[in-house]
Amino acid sequence: MNTLKLGVSGLEVPVLAVGCMRINGLSKPEAEKFVQTALDHGANFFDHADIYGGGICEEIFADAIHMNASVRDKILLQSKCGIRKGMFDFSKEHILNSVDGILKRLKTDYLDVLLLHRPDALVEPEEVAEAFDQLEKSGKVRNFGVSNQNPMQIQLLKKYVKQPIVANQLQLSITNATMISAGVHVNMLDEAAVNRDGSILDYCRLNDITIQPWSPFQYGFFEGVFLNNEKFPELNAKIDEIAAVHGVTNTTIAFAWLLRHPAKLQPVTGTMNQERLLDCIKAAEIYLSREEWYEIYRAAGNILP
Repeated sequence: MNTLKLGVSGLEVPVLAVGCMRINGLSKPEAEKFVQTALDHGANFFDHADIYGGGICEEIFADAIHMNASVRDKILLQSKCGIRKGMFDFSKEHILNSVDGILKRLKTDYLDVLLLHRPDALVEPEEVAEAFDQLEKSGKVRNFGVSNQNPMQIQLLKKYVKQPIVANQLQLSITNATMISAGVHVNMLDEAAVNRDGSILDYCRLNDITIQPWSPFQYGFFEGVFLNNEKFPELNAKIDEIAAVHGVTNTTIAFAWLLRHPAKLQPVTGTMNQERLLDCIKAAEIYLSREEWYEIYRAAGNILP
């Protein structure tokens, strides 16, 4: 498995993160086999959130991997907190309580990475800083990041938080690529030129923050996958054509499209299907040419000015 450095954390991590949001849909034997498949192929970075299954997903994962000290030394664990029913909450009290719950469910003493899950409109960065300091000092969290935050939101946190922001989890796929398109359409009047996120892609590259694309196969906001979808005939034809050239599946090519970007992204898989997980892992071995990357980009309906 190819690796990359996660921000400035010093962590050497696989080029993909195994997302565990849907692990509660598996039986215990299925969950055990899925986790072991990931480990057997070097995919040892697992992404969680306290909201996934109301915490059940973290419990299922810990049981599936048979968590103990020996196992813990071989894996990297990331989880997220901050989403509550009907609100977001980055208060010191909520962050600290959430981490305690996460650690208990995952049967571990520490997280390698904690992300703040989506922006909180009522965030008081001083409280976040106090929570991060306490979590770092206690050894409960070793690295910190955010999700779905723009440059100014991160800058506001950094004014008070002394720990580096090592990752930013953002929605990005071939069909949800506005953060790429806005950069291509600079100084244009068309829809693609609208800067919806404050140039977060360039900001993260400039500040050594690893972007972790979530929903790499989704279009819209959880409206479905674009692969083998009749709504995207041109895109699927192009992906299938390039997949045939490389002797891999369309899943592999769609994932390789993200890995080809020089920002050194770490996409988060969402599948619980072992074969599709292996297809994603295979993408680490595929290098798309510039021509192939742009052909796929255009086939998704993205235009070049």
